[in-house]
Amino acid sequence: MHFGPHTAGELPPPKGEKNHASVDPPGLEGAGGLLLLAAANETGLLSQMETALASCPASRSPSLLSCSPRCRRQLLLTLLFLNGSGLHRTRDLRGYTGDALGLLTGRSRAYGYFHTERFLSQLARADGAEALTTALGLWTARLWEVGAQDAEEETSPCFYIDGHRKPVYADCLVPRGLIGRSGKILGCRALVLLHDEQGHPRLATTSRGDQHLTVGLPQVLARYEQAGGKTAHARIIVDREGMAAAFLRDLAEAGHTVVTLLRTDQYAGLESFTNVGTFVPLTSDQHGQVTREVAPACFALPLPDQAGQFLPLRVALIRDLRRQVPCSQQEEEAEHDGRVPAWWHDNWQAEPTPAKPSSAKLIPIVTTAESIDAVELAQAYIRRWPLQENVIRDYLLPLALDINHGYGKTAIINSEVSKKRTTLEKRLSNIKHWAPAARERSSRASLRYTRLWKETKAKGEERYRVLDAQLQQLQAQGVTPGQWKAERDRLQAVAASEMQALWQRVAQVLDKSNKEHAKWERYCREQGDLLRALEDLAAEARTMYELDHRKDQIMTVCKLALANLAMWTRDQCFPASYAHATWARLAPFFHLPGVVTCSQGTVSVQLRPFHDRQYNRDLSLLCQRVNEKQLHLPDGRLLLFSVKEIARPILHQQHRLNA
Repeated sequence: MHFGPHTAGELPPPKGEKNHASVDPPGLEGAGGLLLLAAANETGLLSQMETALASCPASRSPSLLSCSPRCRRQLLLTLLFLNGSGLHRTRDLRGYTGDALGLLTGRSRAYGYFHTERFLSQLARADGAEALTTALGLWTARLWEVGAQDAEEETSPCFYIDGHRKPVYADCLVPRGLIGRSGKILGCRALVLLHDEQGHPRLATTSRGDQHLTVGLPQVLARYEQAGGKTAHARIIVDREGMAAAFLRDLAEAGHTVVTLLRTDQYAGLESFTNVGTFVPLTSDQHGQVTREVAPACFALPLPDQAGQFLPLRVALIRDLRRQVPCSQQEEEAEHDGRVPAWWHDNWQAEPTPAKPSSAKLIPIVTTAESIDAVELAQAYIRRWPLQENVIRDYLLPLALDINHGYGKTAIINSEVSKKRTTLEKRLSNIKHWAPAARERSSRASLRYTRLWKETKAKGEERYRVLDAQLQQLQAQGVTPGQWKAERDRLQAVAASEMQALWQRVAQVLDKSNKEHAKWERYCREQGDLLRALEDLAAEARTMYELDHRKDQIMTVCKLALANLAMWTRDQCFPASYAHATWARLAPFFHLPGVVTCSQGTVSVQLRPFHDRQYNRDLSLLCQRVNEKQLHLPDGRLLLFSVKEIARPILHQQHRLNA
């Protein structure tokens, strides 16, 4: 790779001055980033991306995709290291005056905004997003998969998959989704990120903002498998957004094991689980007191598309002793404590109200596996926060993952209006079917009521005529007035009991007729309300636009590749104390200025030291390990690092006098 003059970053000695030893060449800023460039060459990232770039046909004849391989490589490196140089968008190149990006791309000055944006646009039109995504999956699979031993080869892979939405602020309406950090529903792009069990971001896909994770997860798995990654019988750990019965069933039938978290509306408490085992300690505080305990259990998840069918799940039931929640069933009426005098007594004194009954918070972690180790399952899910959430926060967001690239759009069907219209039309169709049936039932019940009323009226008149005849017959027999009155009361009670049963039947038919009539009336009114709602929906509907995600996907691939390069250099070259270092801690080393001296077979970089002793000790170890690794740049030359000695004339003169 071309680095300009023989020695870059040095100033020529001033003419007319004799003491040139005190001149301190400023060096090129970002010279430490050559380590990332060498890592891209050593790990095969650059060759993979260049191969993918070569497979993208130029859509137009005067295209930057048809330029020389050296020019294509420089443009590709510009996109790759754009965010690592402190730039977020290609338009930031308009005011960029630094040396780092030009040094990493092998140019005296970095490409400008127009040239870089033109290359990105042409690459997006040539399906470069698909090719580079496949290349990223293939590269990360080869970089991080370790399969030296047979036992390791038989181990099923484990992936952490999560969704990430980044807001898009636009004047037009774009598909919207929930932004997790702010809790707002905004127009956005939806990313699905796939991490391995060490936290390395293997792959990412970009789609419209209203896509659910249950749709994007199978797609990213298939994409990673297409790129050459191992996904057979994978263990997939996902947050509660993936808690859907049909989704879990389909993945289990495909041979995968899913680990996720039950939603709080899917269980009521400990009684919702069966076969609850013994709780054992899971975590403890610094004093040795148990803060969380876990037990195995079982849970039957109803399948909504199969009535009466359940999906059996195994559960690692965590009980968080630090967090207390109200019991699910509480007494609404408070009982008075007899030991406390009533408030109206003279000797009444206020006392603390009895505490409400509470229990430890339950955290049910479920899996589709047939057998589990509750402690191991809980620890595997808990590792999702440091291995995925923290990597997104500490690596991808500092590398501008939330920055959007490309706002090309096409008009599409408004999905929000379409869902509402579908719901209203379905309800309207049902009501149109139900209203005539309710009218028919009301008419039949009314006719039946009229008939029964007449029949019951006739039966009542007949029954009381018979009663009068019986009473007259008793009077003719000469019974005493007391006997006649007692017999009259008995006969009237029998007749009233018989007629009450008949009139109750008439009342039931009348009530049914009234209910069906009210239902018919309600259906008719609701039809008008639904028609009005449909007209209002059509009048207020806005045109929805779907963003072109190809540019954004290309830049997302570059950001993930840069994050993996930083992790690889951290593991291979940095001291052991940097094993969990984030981008914010590594970036100062990559941004260090230095004097670059090029020869036929080597590129020597003298890095300017920090103003901190511990950092300088770490920098010396870094230079030593880089030289031991013998990393090569893309042009084949060996990269050598050293710490530059800063000229301090007064201090050196004092040392000479003391000696």
